[in-house]
Amino acid sequence: MKTYPIAKINLGLNIVEKRPDGYHNLQTVFYPVPIRDLLEISPVDAGDEDADDCDLTVTNIHIEGDVRQNLVVKGYRLLKEDYPTLPPLRAHLCKNIPTQAGMGGGSSDCAYMIRLLNQSFDLQLTTEQMIQYAARLGADCPFFILSEPCYAEGIGERLTPISLDLSNWHIVVVRPDIPVPTREAFSLIQPKYPTKNCREVVAQPVETWRGLLTNDFEESVFALHPEIKAVRDKLYEIGATYAAMSGSGSALFGLFKESPTEIQHIFPGMFTFVGRL
Repeated sequence: MKTYPIAKINLGLNIVEKRPDGYHNLQTVFYPVPIRDLLEISPVDAGDEDADDCDLTVTNIHIEGDVRQNLVVKGYRLLKEDYPTLPPLRAHLCKNIPTQAGMGGGSSDCAYMIRLLNQSFDLQLTTEQMIQYAARLGADCPFFILSEPCYAEGIGERLTPISLDLSNWHIVVVRPDIPVPTREAFSLIQPKYPTKNCREVVAQPVETWRGLLTNDFEESVFALHPEIKAVRDKLYEIGATYAAMSGSGSALFGLFKESPTEIQHIFPGMFTFVGRL
C-alpha cells in the first residue's frame, strides 16, 4: 500500500497576531507542488509477537531525531487510539521533499499516512474528520488532507479551498544548504496585518504579485542569512515573474512563463527542482 505525499509553497505568508497559547495566527495561500515523497506500509508478519506499533524506516534524506517520534508514526498512533483494530505496521518513507525548507514535507507525510490508513483499513473517516486528526499533529498538516489550493487562517488549520490554477506556469525550487529552525524564525517576527490580504492578491495576474504578495519571514531570515536572499534575487535575475521564500524557509521558489535551463549550474550544491505546477 503506497502513497506519494506532496510538497507545498506559500503564496504570501503574513503573521497577523500572537495568540494567548503562544502560537501565531496567520494568513497564507497554500499551493501544492509536485515534489513527492514515497510512503509505503505493510502489515507486520503474524509471527512477530513483539510488534504492536508502526516500525518506520526513512531513506534517501536523513532526518534528525528519533524516528519513533516522526510525524508518520504519530499519525498512526493517533488513529490507533480510536481504532484499536489497526494492525502493527512496517512503514517505509523515501524522502524527496527537502527538510527544514518551509515546504511542509513532514506535515505532508503525516497527513498522507492518515489518508492511507483510512483508505487501506476502511476506517470511513470523512475529509473533515481527517482534517481534525491532522490538526492535532501540526499547523500545516490539515492542508495536505486536501492537497489543493487553499486560503488558510488561524494557525493554518482553517482552510478555504480557492479557485487558483497555475498549471501554465513553470516553477523552480531552490533550497540552499542553510536550515532555518521554525522556532527561531517565529521568534523574530513582529505580527501585523498586511496592506492587502494574500487571497485578494493571488486573484490578480501573477505579473502583479511582486511587491504586493509578501512573506513576513523574509525580512528577518534574509538579514540573518544573506545567502538565502541572494537566491531569491538570482531567481528574479534569470527571469522569474514572481519569487519568494516558502514558509519560514530556507527553500525559495520562482514562477516562470518559460522553463529555465541550467538551474543546477546556476545554483551549485543546492537542492533544485524544475517542473510544472
